[in-house]
Amino acid sequence: METLRKQILKKLSESPKVFEKRKGVPLEYASNVFNNKQLQKFISEKAFDQMQLCIEKGNQINPLLADQIASGMKAWAVSKGVTHYTHWFQPLSGTTAEKHESFFDLNVLGDQIEKFDGDQLVQQIPNASSFPSGGIRNTFEARGYTAWDPSSPAFLFENTLCIPTIFVSYTGEALDYKTPFLKSLQKLDDAATEICQYFDKNIDKVNATLGWEQEYFLIDRSLALTRPDLMITGRTLLGHAPSKGQELNDHYFGSIPTRVGDFLSELERECSLVGIPIKTKHNEVAPSQYEIAPVFENANLAVDHNILLMDLMNKVAYKYNFIVLFHEKPFDKINGSGKHTNWSLNTDSGINLLSPGKTPMSNLQFLSFFINTIAGVFNHKDLIKASTVSSSNDLRIGFNEAPSPNLSIFIGQHLMQVLDDLENVSKGKLSPEEKTDLKLNVIGKIPEILLDNTDRNRTAPIAFTGNKFEFRTVGSKSNCSKLITVLNAIVTEQLVHFKTAVDKLIETKKMKKDDAIFNVLRETISYIKPELSLEEKKIDQNNLQPTPKILPSYVSSKSIDLFKNLEIFSERELNARYQVDLEAFISNIQIESRTLGDMARNHVIPTAIRYQNVLIENIRGLKDIYANSYHKLASEQLIILEQISKYIEEINEGVTLMINARKKANTIADFYKRAIQYSEIVKPFLSDIRYKCDKLELTVEDNLWPLAKYREMLFVR
Repeated sequence: METLRKQILKKLSESPKVFEKRKGVPLEYASNVFNNKQLQKFISEKAFDQMQLCIEKGNQINPLLADQIASGMKAWAVSKGVTHYTHWFQPLSGTTAEKHESFFDLNVLGDQIEKFDGDQLVQQIPNASSFPSGGIRNTFEARGYTAWDPSSPAFLFENTLCIPTIFVSYTGEALDYKTPFLKSLQKLDDAATEICQYFDKNIDKVNATLGWEQEYFLIDRSLALTRPDLMITGRTLLGHAPSKGQELNDHYFGSIPTRVGDFLSELERECSLVGIPIKTKHNEVAPSQYEIAPVFENANLAVDHNILLMDLMNKVAYKYNFIVLFHEKPFDKINGSGKHTNWSLNTDSGINLLSPGKTPMSNLQFLSFFINTIAGVFNHKDLIKASTVSSSNDLRIGFNEAPSPNLSIFIGQHLMQVLDDLENVSKGKLSPEEKTDLKLNVIGKIPEILLDNTDRNRTAPIAFTGNKFEFRTVGSKSNCSKLITVLNAIVTEQLVHFKTAVDKLIETKKMKKDDAIFNVLRETISYIKPELSLEEKKIDQNNLQPTPKILPSYVSSKSIDLFKNLEIFSERELNARYQVDLEAFISNIQIESRTLGDMARNHVIPTAIRYQNVLIENIRGLKDIYANSYHKLASEQLIILEQISKYIEEINEGVTLMINARKKANTIADFYKRAIQYSEIVKPFLSDIRYKCDKLELTVEDNLWPLAKYREMLFVR
C-alpha cells in the first residue's frame, strides 16, 4: 500500500497543476486604503486640518470630528461592496486579531439601517479575554478595549473594513504591541526634535522610519500536509538533510521558479491594493527560501504593513498550493529566516538624520544622532537581545549562519577613523584653527567616506549601512515593533542625556554650542569604541544563552527605570510581557515535544517495524533455501535488522524520558524556573530523538516512509 507521501509525489509528477494566473490589470495604488486622499473627499477642509493636527500632536479627536470621519469611512467602504468592519489589533500572541461587526442595524421601528458612527470608530469592546496578558487581566476585569489609531489608515481586507487600533485592559494597561510602540515614537520625536533645534530651528518633528526585509520559505502544501510537525509547529522536528542543500549557492539570487513568480505577482497586486509599497523580491540562500522587502515608511505604518503582508502571503499562497513558513529555522542544517529591520530618523522636511549632508553643520548633526544611537544600544544591549529572542530564534542565531549572537555594531574602518579623530579633539573650548580643521578635514569628508564604504560585514548583528542601522537578529515571524519600541526608548534616553550634557557645558562653561557638542561627543566616543566591531567576532558556542536566561533583562531595575521614566511601560506592564514571553517559550517547547513524541511513536516506529518485517521475511526465505549457509548470505540484513531494533528501542525510551521530564517541569509554578527546566532538560531530547529518527529515514525503504522528505519539499517546483 502506497503511503500518502508517495501518492502525492506520484500525482505531482503525473499531472502538473495548472494554477490560475491572473493577468496584470492596472490598479490604482492603495485603492483599498482610506488614506488622506480619500478622507479629503468626505470631510471639510477645516475638519481635515484638525484631523492632521491630532495625528501630529497625538491629541484626542473630538466626537463631532470622529462622527464625520466615520460617516465618510462607511460611505467609502459601502461603495466598494463592504458590509462589515473590524478593529484590527496586535495582541501579545504574536498574530493579528479582529472581531467583525456588520454595518447592519435596526431603527426604533424595526427597519433595517446601516450604522457606523464615531463611537464605533473610536472604541470597541471585543472582550478578547483569552489573549496572553501576563496576569494583568483578572477575572473580574477581563474586558479588553480597542481604540482607533488614526495615524495608520483603515483598509479593506477580504470585504471587511479594517481599522488599526490599540488594545488595552479594563485598567488601561497595554495588552498589545502597538500601544507602547506609539508611545515610544512620540517620546523619540520629542527628544530628537530638541537635538535638531541645535542645528535647524525650523525642524518641528522627527519620525522613526522602518524598512523590513521579510524572509520565508515556500513549500508545496500537499507535501506539507504529510508532516504533522510542519503543520503544528511550523518547522520540521525530524528529517535528514538532502545530499544537496545550499552548498553550491545556486538558488541565491537565481531565476525565480515559475509558480513562485506567479505567486509573487499576485501578492504584489494584493499589496498594491492595500498600500504596501513592495519594492524587492528575490531567491534567498537556502533552497525554497525567498525574501520580499518594501520602500521605507514611517515606522508605525511599516509595522502594520509587515503583519498585514504575512496575512496576505498566507491567503495568496493557498491559491498556488503553497504553504508559507515564517518559522526562523524550519529545516535543519540549512539557513533559517530573519526579518532584517532597518531603522532611521527623518525630519518633517524629509532630511534623513542618519545621512550626512552638504555642510559641516549637517554632518555634525549626523554625527550627533549616529554616535548617540550606538551609545544607546550599547548601554542597553541586553535589553536589545531580550527584544528579539524566542524559542524558534534560538535555533537560528549564531549556529553557523548570520547573525552572530555577540551584539556588536559594524561601522567600517573609515567611520571608525572619523571617531578616532573626534576622540582626539582637545578637551574644552576649541581654537578657531582646530575647529576649522575638524570641520573641513574630518566632518567635511563624511559624505565622501560613506559613498563607497557602506556595510561590508554581512554577519554583524547590527550594521550601519550608509543612512540607517540594520538589526539582523529579529526573527522572521516576529512583530518588529517589539525591537523598535526598545530601540526608540534607549535612543530617546541617550538623546536626553546628550542634550542635558551639552546644555550644561553651554551654561556653566560658557562654551559655544559647537564646542559643547564636540566635547560631549568625544566623551561618548570613548565609551562606545571598545564595543564597535571592525570584523566578525568569533562565536563561542558554549556562551550562547537560551531565551529564558536573556529575558530577565526586560525586568532589570535598569530597564524598569528606562521605561517608567519615559512613560512607555509601567513596571506591571513590563512584568506582564516578561511572563508572556516565558510562557510562550514553555508552550512552544511543550508543543514540539508532544508533536515529536506522537510522530516518533505513530509514524517512525511503526514504519521501522514494517520494514523490519520485510527484512525478517527475506532472511527467513534465505534460510529456507540455503539452510545452514544462509547466515553468511543474510549477514548485511541481520546487521540492518539489529540497527533498526536498536534505534526503535532508543527512540521509544527517549520519548518516555522526554514525557517524564515534561511532566516534572510542569509541576514547577515559577515560570522562569519552568522555562529553564524546559530549556535545559526537555529541549535536548528533541535533537537526540531526531538524530535516531533521521538514521531510520536513511535505512527504511523509501516507499514505506510516510513523511515528505527534505529532498522532496525543498526542490519541488
